[in-house]
Amino acid sequence: MAEAESIIGETPKSPRLRIIEALMALAAEQPFDEITITEIAARASVTLADFRDAFPSKGAALAGFSRHIDRIVLDGGNPDLAVEDSRERLFDVLMRRLEAMAPYREGLRSVSEWLRRTPLAAAAVNQVVVNSMRFMLEAAGIESEGASGALKLQGLAVAWARILNVWYDDGDPGLAKTMAALDRELIRGERFVGRLDSIDRMAGPLKALTRAIFEAPKRARSAFDDRRAGRDGRARNL
Repeated sequence: MAEAESIIGETPKSPRLRIIEALMALAAEQPFDEITITEIAARASVTLADFRDAFPSKGAALAGFSRHIDRIVLDGGNPDLAVEDSRERLFDVLMRRLEAMAPYREGLRSVSEWLRRTPLAAAAVNQVVVNSMRFMLEAAGIESEGASGALKLQGLAVAWARILNVWYDDGDPGLAKTMAALDRELIRGERFVGRLDSIDRMAGPLKALTRAIFEAPKRARSAFDDRRAGRDGRARNL
């Protein structure tokens, strides 16, 4: 009876989550490019039709894993960090991301090795990572929009890949090497963002001048059209 109550009390995992977890479990056991959709469906105890309803491809399931991790991190925010500086807030967010990813480390290592061999897939996954980093910055209260936003996001995505390469082989339960790598990357990123902001400020007057140069003919044309319309109107009234 106790066992039945325990099972009844558990919230069943959705087919999407079962597929994601099956994919990562299989990736920990074999090369990622050798995993088939049929294998994933069997491990997840879903039909191929269920898989098709959940994801259009194995790559989409991998992107679904990234969104699953995003949600765990975003749902687990720490309001006490609001008083910390932006680097400390982002450090905390990314460490929470690593904590959420920990059960899937070997599967992620396999994915990383596959991406090194498959440039086209790496480009697609890069966009997934960039989107995740957008929300990690938002969770840390850091602006990710504006003229330099895309560069900030891509820079963080590249830094994240370097951090993961350390994390894969960090056997310390306290993740000392990983935390040191994360701290180094964030300091480097902070300097990079500072340079971007400086360039953006210096380029401000030039942007204004460029807009004025290109908009001047439009304003002149508009004024000419207005004068001509006025002349035509007066001529009709004569």
